[in-house]
Amino acid sequence: MFKLENTKKLKTTLLSVSLSTLLATSAFAATKETSVDGAVKYPLKDGKYSSYYVNTQKVKDSNIGRVATEKEIKVWNVDVRPDGTGLPEYDMKEGEVVLGDDGKPKKAEGSVELGNELYDAQCAMCHGDFGSGGKGYPTLAGGSKESLKIQRLNPADEHPNPDTPVRTIGSYWPYATTLYWYVQDSMPFPHPKTLTNSETYAITAYLLSVNNITIDGEELEDEYVLDKEKLMKVVMPNHDGFYPEVDTKDPRDGVKNMTALLSDPKIYGTGTRCMKDCIKEDTNNLLMKINFDLTANANQPMSVERSLPKVEDNSVQPGQADYEASCSACHGNAAIGAPVVGDKNAWAKVTEKGIDKVYHNAINGINAMPPKGGTDLSDEKIKEVIDYMINSSK
Repeated sequence: MFKLENTKKLKTTLLSVSLSTLLATSAFAATKETSVDGAVKYPLKDGKYSSYYVNTQKVKDSNIGRVATEKEIKVWNVDVRPDGTGLPEYDMKEGEVVLGDDGKPKKAEGSVELGNELYDAQCAMCHGDFGSGGKGYPTLAGGSKESLKIQRLNPADEHPNPDTPVRTIGSYWPYATTLYWYVQDSMPFPHPKTLTNSETYAITAYLLSVNNITIDGEELEDEYVLDKEKLMKVVMPNHDGFYPEVDTKDPRDGVKNMTALLSDPKIYGTGTRCMKDCIKEDTNNLLMKINFDLTANANQPMSVERSLPKVEDNSVQPGQADYEASCSACHGNAAIGAPVVGDKNAWAKVTEKGIDKVYHNAINGINAMPPKGGTDLSDEKIKEVIDYMINSSK
């Protein structure tokens, strides 16, 4: 992977502008640079980059830490390329090949069935059953390559398109080999880099199976076992759907290709501009309408009938179910940095400023935690979760 930080001097094309604007723009162009995506590169001045302070201390000749050993580098150098380079053949631990009971290297491989079990235990809480998606987390299965052609249409079109592209592993991801790499390097979210090579093959096999991907024409049933050789044979539906070509042997060539594309004026705004009276059609025809008449049910009088008796289940504490479904991914693992349920000292520190402050931070967000933890729970439900976590940590 690479970062598009290649810069070039700002090129300005001016049409029908005043002389003063021309001079101002020329002065700007002489002192600023722009990245390939058009973002301005500001110079450092008085220790600040734009409005933000930066560390301007000299670090030359500093001696911090030590040179990584060859074994340490080997442990972290686990990138996998689109052509399969880097895919492991054996299970590894701390940079060494794992040996089986027979004393021979243990082959890295995993079945769809094992991947299903691992997914349900470590992935479904965020990505939903069968990769159907979760609150704030991407959908992993479904969609189609054809859906990627769906674009937002002009609302003045005869039939404005309400649909959107569905980007999933099966419809969007170009290479299954880099899917393996992403899972192993970044997942599961609470504790990344904990999956063995075999477990990663298993989860990859499961994700391919729920996206109906075949290998050599064979469907991936529960008993199907995936390994390096088989994964390299996978041809994803959208393998040729990206332009320009950035999967190059030299990453700099990929940057050049992207720069050339984004610098081509022919790909931008070639339509006819309209400043007023743009929509000629009857605007009533532009409304997206429901195909079913809901009048009969929509106008029913309100009812406050509560005929079902309230059943109290004391086996599950208030807030516990919401915690386990939506909050345990972060508050159940110390590696994330959030106070872990059961850690008395951590929660004692959290509650130092009073429970109202804890409620406020949970509802409005604090540090890396988004408002309500990224959930759509009500304020009262969030308070129940907070009470549950505090009471479970005393």
